[in-house]
Amino acid sequence: MEGRHGLAGVADAGAFLARLTRLDPAAPVRLRRSGHRTALWAQLPWDVLVTREVAGDGPADATVSAADLLAVLAGGGDRLPERRDAQWRWPLPPAAGETVESVAGAELSRLAAAAAGTLREVSAGGLGGRQVGQRAVRDALLDHVALVVTPPEGEPVEVSQRLVQAISRMGFLGPEGADVPDTRVRVAGRWVGLSAPYGVAWLQAVKKLTVVPIGGHPKG
Repeated sequence: MEGRHGLAGVADAGAFLARLTRLDPAAPVRLRRSGHRTALWAQLPWDVLVTREVAGDGPADATVSAADLLAVLAGGGDRLPERRDAQWRWPLPPAAGETVESVAGAELSRLAAAAAGTLREVSAGGLGGRQVGQRAVRDALLDHVALVVTPPEGEPVEVSQRLVQAISRMGFLGPEGADVPDTRVRVAGRWVGLSAPYGVAWLQAVKKLTVVPIGGHPKG
């Protein structure tokens, strides 16, 4: 497939790329072939990896400009845009993982809409009569734990608003009101994912560090 993108699922790939480039016009996209399908991977501006599988024998592993690939698909071409492999700097979650819970798409849509509404309110009227920077509010909302699921065995799994916003903004939940399967909460190593009907979002958990005052350290 050298020189050609090999994507047969043009409509699906185009939907993914269109959403991605609206969020980040300069985003790279990584294509990885698996059988007769190709996974598209991208990193959103709020540090969440998103992926969607489409039909077609794409390149084994290549990174290109998402905007360039979208333009090629929109024009009906089959050329693979100039490779930009050096622009991909993020690890991918392990292939193996497990589902720990299922959540209704309507509930995730509600959580995403509530966060967006809070951002609009605080940006317009401030917080407690005080003006607050939109970026500070946005980051606080993204870091909020939107829901916690507890598997029958194991520790509770926290689902960040970052993941909820990712599947909502990328259109992974499908058309509003459509009868689609529930979204699965997945865990793979230190990664937490939301596997929605039209794509998956992954976030790597931040390792919690214990800070020890140097005066009390055995080798202090």
